[in-house]
Amino acid sequence: MRTTFTTMLTDVQAGKLEAILDAKGFERGQVPYARFSFSGPSLLVTVYEKKNKLLVQGKGTDEFVEFILEPQVTGLLSAPEEEEGEVCPAHFGIDESGKGDYFGPLVIAGVYADARIGAALRKLGVCDSKLVSTSSRIRSLAEGIRKVPDIRFHLVSIGPERYNQLYPEFKNLNRFLAWGHATVIEGLVGKVPDCPMALSDQFANPFVLKRALAAKKLAIRLEQRTKAESDVAVAAASILARERFVNWMDAAGEAAGMKLPLGASGQVVKAARQLVATHGEEMLPKVAKMHFKTTQSVLK
Repeated sequence: MRTTFTTMLTDVQAGKLEAILDAKGFERGQVPYARFSFSGPSLLVTVYEKKNKLLVQGKGTDEFVEFILEPQVTGLLSAPEEEEGEVCPAHFGIDESGKGDYFGPLVIAGVYADARIGAALRKLGVCDSKLVSTSSRIRSLAEGIRKVPDIRFHLVSIGPERYNQLYPEFKNLNRFLAWGHATVIEGLVGKVPDCPMALSDQFANPFVLKRALAAKKLAIRLEQRTKAESDVAVAAASILARERFVNWMDAAGEAAGMKLPLGASGQVVKAARQLVATHGEEMLPKVAKMHFKTTQSVLK
């Protein structure tokens, strides 16, 4: 796992990156000789004036390069596992949304795809939800996915109140995620019992999810890999999960009378403090994942 990364950007790329970090709620800071600098959870991103040199530091470096820098800025996105025109084998694809966001639910979704459904999803333009920049586009893709003939999918959406009740039973986010993924696979097996395999993005030691499936007595073949969102079924699942997440965030923000920002940055802390000041401390567990360290910053 990298904790530092450096490269040179063009002026256009530097401007694009600055806009993305600002929109995502990263906290702007001051660094000598820097064109700009932003900090986020376990991450510091700085572009220096000289030659637009980019320096990324922190435990979140790999995730930042994989999901923000390459696909959205430099265009060096890794080649997908499934090439255009390749026949899609019958399988379930599983992905989640909201696990790194202080506000909002944890949503896990699964989609069944075979050769015909996979082709329809690719024609629709389905891709990893992290590459989709607007909520309106997420909703449009999700609507298209649901209209694909014979599409089968299953969602588990765990709102903050229920999330805060369940988390102490697992005491670990990866075990909680594994239970959610296994629950979605269980739901899909009930809809497509002859599906031979499931594919999930690898979020922990592979044994964690395998153990969760075994606890549900599910004998389906399981594959886990990083960048699994390049698979069309996993990508479709990521879109459906993200749609449910952004819809919840919009509704909750409207009810609270304020925008609930994404992530767990300083901007999120400020919003949470405003929420507590307006509605009282008892409001926080209704909209936030209380085990995040962010809670300590909000209430101290």
